[in-house]
Amino acid sequence: MNALHQHMIDVYRAVRRGEAPPPPPGRDDLAVLRAARDHRLGRARARAEGGSTGCGQGGSRG
Repeated sequence: MNALHQHMIDVYRAVRRGEAPPPPPGRDDLAVLRAARDHRLGRARARAEGGSTGCGQGGSRG
């Protein structure tokens, strides 16, 4: 069973229960990738400015 089949089953189940259907698979993929990129760029800027990375590592990971 792939993601589309599971989504179809979940939509059917939600309709039968009178609930809102779940979002389609992949709907938020771009938003997640953008957020990860922005987070990574923000940490790189903080390191370049001599600030903390915010992760508690304290140094490079090699």
